[in-house]
Amino acid sequence: MTPPRRTVAITGASGLIGSALSTALRERGDRVLHLVRRAPRAVEELPDGVQEADWEPEEARLDPAVLEGVDAVVHLAGAGVADRRWTDSYRATLRRSRIEGTRAVAAAVAEHGGGIRLLSASRVSYYGERGADVLTEDSGHGTGFLAELCRDWEAATWRAQQAGAPVAHLRSGIVLSRDGGAMGRLLPLARFGLGGPLGSGRQYWSWITLHDHVRAVLFLLEQRQLTGAVNVTGPSPAPQAEVVKELGEQLRRPARVPAPTIALRLALGEMATEILGSQRALPTVLQDAGFSFDHPHLEAAVRWLVGTEPVAPGPVPR
Repeated sequence: MTPPRRTVAITGASGLIGSALSTALRERGDRVLHLVRRAPRAVEELPDGVQEADWEPEEARLDPAVLEGVDAVVHLAGAGVADRRWTDSYRATLRRSRIEGTRAVAAAVAEHGGGIRLLSASRVSYYGERGADVLTEDSGHGTGFLAELCRDWEAATWRAQQAGAPVAHLRSGIVLSRDGGAMGRLLPLARFGLGGPLGSGRQYWSWITLHDHVRAVLFLLEQRQLTGAVNVTGPSPAPQAEVVKELGEQLRRPARVPAPTIALRLALGEMATEILGSQRALPTVLQDAGFSFDHPHLEAAVRWLVGTEPVAPGPVPR
């Protein structure tokens, strides 16, 4: 029996994860509603299976009527953490874009009772700087700007939870992709032998390939009983020096000279915390629920990243 076609709304659908997720949903036959901050385009101007509706995240406004007939919302929108230096003004932008936007989504979901599944983005930065400590979804939150931002970001879903909606917080790690994110910036340097360790290189990166991240979101859309925090990371976090070493070896461009910590902090300001921080987070909830990774180990993940792996398996079916 063919499963029913579903409608999934996505905020941040033009971003790295959102665009890949939108494509995967349409490939499996779902309808997709992109929530955009501009005038929506007509259906005939959009790919098959896509519609658009407008919302105002920083004003915390989303008309609940927009979600009529929607089965799930994947809320990914927010100003980019690594887009610019963290001035006082930009820190305020980071908070406003995430917290007010999440409140708007949660309020609109709440108007539909418990019928809409909500997957709301967060980050493993929730745990703060934790060195080599093994972190699961039960680990407490840390300190610092990003940890506090993630805590408040997750709390902003309160109205949806109170209305009975099944809400999960996607605590994403570093997403490996050629098209953006940390690796989108590091990969061109690595191809020229310039991708050495950042700082000490001992900080743990909770990495996951974009391919597996999208599969995990598809899995969670079906597993409505999984609520609360979910670490969307691979099962084998590794020190950053090991990640760049594997990258250099597969590109045959080894780079061993580290970028000095002080230089990174001078160049990036507080944003260097995102690169130099260490979170060794494990995907306990996903694995306990039966999710399996196509790229569970670093070698396979980097082969996929640099394009030397054979055609990857498809996304999780229904």
